[in-house]
Amino acid sequence: IALARLAVALGDSPVGWRPLVAVLAAATMTVGNLAALWQDDVRRLLGWSAVSMTGYGLMGVVAVGRSDLAVPSILYFLLAYVIGNLAAFGVVVELRGRADIASYGGLARSRPLLATALVLAFLSFVGIPPLAGFVAKLQLFLAAIDAGYTWLAVLAVANTVASLFYYLRVLGPSYFEAPPPVPLPALGRWAAIATVLSAAALVVAGVVAQPLLDAFAGSGLLPS
Repeated sequence: IALARLAVALGDSPVGWRPLVAVLAAATMTVGNLAALWQDDVRRLLGWSAVSMTGYGLMGVVAVGRSDLAVPSILYFLLAYVIGNLAAFGVVVELRGRADIASYGGLARSRPLLATALVLAFLSFVGIPPLAGFVAKLQLFLAAIDAGYTWLAVLAVANTVASLFYYLRVLGPSYFEAPPPVPLPALGRWAAIATVLSAAALVVAGVVAQPLLDAFAGSGLLPS
């Protein structure tokens, strides 16, 4: 948001900030995704995923001043990503910080609600409808194209497809491996409820996306 406000102040000045931010967005999403591919620690995987998500968010900054979709796409993206992060990290917290991918084997049978929350969070990060992440990424892609940065939107789509592979590295064992003989201890009921509600909010935010986007478009976030 701070960068978006700075972008408004700079406008189309001779500084040439827009191509610089576009290259930064491309590098950030690509490096984040490549690094996440090799992680065996779910927390580190989510951390590198966050790096790649920052790159997607910068696409909205690139479009500021050139597309009316820029501001609502940035705000909706932040909303979708925060909710998704709460759900994903909520699962890790509920499992008492277990981070090794191997420890998620059979989660769908031992803790089906947590597995479902993890699926919704990851699919939202990838951008699968009708989850909030789908609308968020679609709006960012359209904003970039509208601003004349089609190449950046194409690269973002390629990165989105690549991200599916490392999310499946966690989801695959969760659904296709046998659960451990001893049930995994969990944190408690309230932590699980918060995680499941966050995952459900991804669906709700995706379904009511248009009213939210309309509200964000008239938010007055950026100075006129």
